[in-house]
Amino acid sequence: MISVLILTKNEEQDLPGCLESVAWSDDVFVFDSFSTDGTAAIAQSRGAHFMQRKFDGYASQRNAALEGLPFRHEWVFLPDADERPTPALVEEMRKAVSAVPEGVNAFRVRRRDFFEGTWLKHAQISPYYIRLVRRGKARYTREINEVLEVEGEIGELKSPLDHFPFSKGIAHWISKHNTYSTMEAEIVAKGLSRTEASWKTALTAKDFHERRRAQKAIFYRVPARPLIKWIYMMFVRGAILDGRAGIAYANLQAMYEYWIVQKTKEQLRSGQLKSG
Repeated sequence: MISVLILTKNEEQDLPGCLESVAWSDDVFVFDSFSTDGTAAIAQSRGAHFMQRKFDGYASQRNAALEGLPFRHEWVFLPDADERPTPALVEEMRKAVSAVPEGVNAFRVRRRDFFEGTWLKHAQISPYYIRLVRRGKARYTREINEVLEVEGEIGELKSPLDHFPFSKGIAHWISKHNTYSTMEAEIVAKGLSRTEASWKTALTAKDFHERRRAQKAIFYRVPARPLIKWIYMMFVRGAILDGRAGIAYANLQAMYEYWIVQKTKEQLRSGQLKSG
């Protein structure tokens, strides 16, 4: 009834748990970017279809998988290796695809991020993600923090998808976000985000991800962003209510924002030197 697609690159630590959480599907694909660890052996030993493609970008890799793999079913569930669908979500997805409202080609789920064993109930910034799509009706855009554009309406499921972004440790999270911040800085330096900086869209757009893109584009133009983000997370969203884990997460997110600011300035200076 539902196929599963998991993208991987050196995921021998998280993949076993992810595959166990989707064992209810008879059509699981692991689409790999030529891992050098035990990812391939794990996928094949668990009975998953295993295919590889050279990585050339986050959005393009996901689109290649969605458009090129021979899925058995019309609907595809899209968990990351560090995500786990709860039994309640699995049941809700099954019911949803068996009686899909007219015009709906995707479903958004509520993700729960965990840090130090604590659900970041207040600190988590973006809890809603599209993770269930109809084949041929969705495509990824934007290379970093990809956006999934859907042809038609998007439904919403209530049961949670659990996410463990620190499963490989803080050092891995920092390394990954160091790469992300460089890519975000390139977008800001090129001025691409300004094309989406619409207050009307940020406040009134029906689609959650469309609102988020506009809000983020506006935020990129605000001075003292790292401090503002920390204050927002700590006292507006209430990260402090999540205890030590929430405070640490707010600190890490503010640090990530600071990297983007500094790298943007560096790239702008580099561009000016080259043009001069």
